[in-house]
Amino acid sequence: MHLIAPSLKLHRFALSGHCHRVELFLSLLKLPVELIDVDLAGKAHKTPAFLALNPFGQVPVLQDGELTLADSNAILVYLAGKYGDESWWPRDPAGQAAIQQWLSIAAGPLAFGPAAARVAHLFKEPLNVTEASKRAETLFAVMEQILAKSAFLTGNTPAIADIANYSYTAHAPEGNISLDPYPAINAWLVRIEQLPGFVPMAKTTA
Repeated sequence: MHLIAPSLKLHRFALSGHCHRVELFLSLLKLPVELIDVDLAGKAHKTPAFLALNPFGQVPVLQDGELTLADSNAILVYLAGKYGDESWWPRDPAGQAAIQQWLSIAAGPLAFGPAAARVAHLFKEPLNVTEASKRAETLFAVMEQILAKSAFLTGNTPAIADIANYSYTAHAPEGNISLDPYPAINAWLVRIEQLPGFVPMAKTTA
């Protein structure tokens, strides 16, 4: 049985995949949360008040009662461990290691691949789009092979590995990276979108 959540607050930027993965997981867990939008353009994330929540000046930040936690993947682990069941975050070392691999991928190839291409395209950040696109293609080729054999990234049930990698994969086309060559990835995206409680990330155009 899930614990009763105290007053949860999520400081977020609606167009951030890092924030969306947390918002999505909260919704899948049916946890009520107060969404607090942070004005990144206005540098609200660099104010003393926000830096007191996260000295790195980044979103998302989750507040759960007296606990304040930053980093989207760390938040997923926390929420799964406290409010989820073992399907989301196994208690055995091998299961945790399998998921940790995909959390690292979300923080590495995904962030510097499709996510970086999207940021460069939508927000005109001075990033190397060619390199980001190559990383995305390499990552998606591996994911395609895995998802051709498995319903989800670490098995036949969804885990936080899938939640961590969903948002920026689904929105790769916003970085001019087509998902057309990847039928298994597209089928995986649909499976996640059919989960009870799914909430989409806002779409935007350049």
